[in-house]
Amino acid sequence: GRRTASNTHILTIMMLTSEMLREIEVFQAANSASLKMFAQFGWLKVLSKGEALFEDKEKQEFVYFLFKGLVSIYKMNYLGEKKVIFLFKDGKMLNEAVFQNLPSSVSCEALEKSQILVIPKDVFLQAMEKDFNLTKAVMGSLAHKIRRLYRQLKNTSGSIRGDKRLAAKLWKLANDYGLKTDKGVYIQLSLSITYLADMLGSKRETVSRHMKCLAEQGLIRLEKNRIIVFDADKLAAYFKE
Repeated sequence: GRRTASNTHILTIMMLTSEMLREIEVFQAANSASLKMFAQFGWLKVLSKGEALFEDKEKQEFVYFLFKGLVSIYKMNYLGEKKVIFLFKDGKMLNEAVFQNLPSSVSCEALEKSQILVIPKDVFLQAMEKDFNLTKAVMGSLAHKIRRLYRQLKNTSGSIRGDKRLAAKLWKLANDYGLKTDKGVYIQLSLSITYLADMLGSKRETVSRHMKCLAEQGLIRLEKNRIIVFDADKLAAYFKE
């Protein structure tokens, strides 16, 4: 949905420090001058669950990083259906494409209350000019996203069965957001069938059928939008066979 006034709430009570900024992945190799500049000119914005950070076709003047929380990068198709491209947790850079000086081609929304580090684009570019390690880290972040898109393209080409695509997605989510318990790997995200369908570009009914299939084979269990993967190795073997 459209953004509301509440998502302009700025977290003014917290002063940014270089130590705090090191929690952002691409800043871990940045030099002290860059971090000092970001601490001086950056700020934290709070988003409530469901609020948009930026939207498709919107002009962007800031570079965004997920300081704390969970966000979704998505695209709407011509039928008005949401296709989730990425889920990001703490420390991720969100909009590397901002440097093209073109309107955004995707939307970003918070899936839970989140803190966003905001840095003016011109300030960030000045730092990149003087800090090669920072520039290299930004390129690495972008390259990682491109590789993930390549895998998504392969998995949505129609050559892989829907149940295997779902198994591969759940395995990846368990690997990225999983908590090991006595019962198995607990995916620490609230994942409805509808949201999984958005991630896979499939119909809700189809994904529901595939979830039932995986559950019947003893690979996963769905409990109130929470998923437990009983054995990640067996789940991997399922989609690789």
